[in-house]
Amino acid sequence: MLPSLFISHGSPMLALQPGASGPALAGLANALPRPKAIVVVSAHWESRELLVTGSAQPETWHDFYGFPPALYAVQYPAPGDPTLAGQVSELLQATGLPARLDAQRPFDHGAWVPLSLMYPEANIPVVQVSLPSHMGPALQVKVGQALAGLRGQGMLLIGSGSITHNLGELDWHAGPDVIEPWALAFRDWVVEKLRADDQQALLNYRQQAPFAARNHPSDEHFLPLFFALGAGGKFGVVHQGFTLGALGMDIYRFG
Repeated sequence: MLPSLFISHGSPMLALQPGASGPALAGLANALPRPKAIVVVSAHWESRELLVTGSAQPETWHDFYGFPPALYAVQYPAPGDPTLAGQVSELLQATGLPARLDAQRPFDHGAWVPLSLMYPEANIPVVQVSLPSHMGPALQVKVGQALAGLRGQGMLLIGSGSITHNLGELDWHAGPDVIEPWALAFRDWVVEKLRADDQQALLNYRQQAPFAARNHPSDEHFLPLFFALGAGGKFGVVHQGFTLGALGMDIYRFG
């Protein structure tokens, strides 16, 4: 059975400058059985309701600005899977989570950037599920639980976000050994609670975690962790690190 994953996707430039994350993601992909398909929840598809990509060939969306032209030339032409999308929608609805298909939605960079490092051939079907971020972490646990059975059918489930994400406090000149203490404290607290399977503490992270609001001024980049948690089993660390002083690049697996 495939695990579920939480991937910190970093800057869009990760696609061109993968740093330590590139080998970690490639090594993880090589160590796993080849997925029949991939289901991704990305921090960059916030929505009011649950939506599922229904296109047979979603486009690559460069949903950012101010980066070098080479990044806008990157394409990730993985196919969609309308049949799987329908199954995902039905599984969500069967657990009381209304969902519908979106035939127009392209792949945002939260999906295609890490996948381009894991499966560069772009020949595995990908389906995205949206992130109703206003409904908080408990909903994402339920979404993960609703789709967990897909792991036994050869599907890889991925939550793509960031273990820490305060862009306003990044040091764009910091080397890889510079880590802000407040970012490290939050990351270590999360790992401690994941190891202890203390889901209640994690769900209440804004009240309990050190420097929670400083690390996540808004929730959207942390919430995909809860999708992976709900979909998976035993927690394990695949990779840990920081870039730009405070942008966590951790990768976790569940199951």
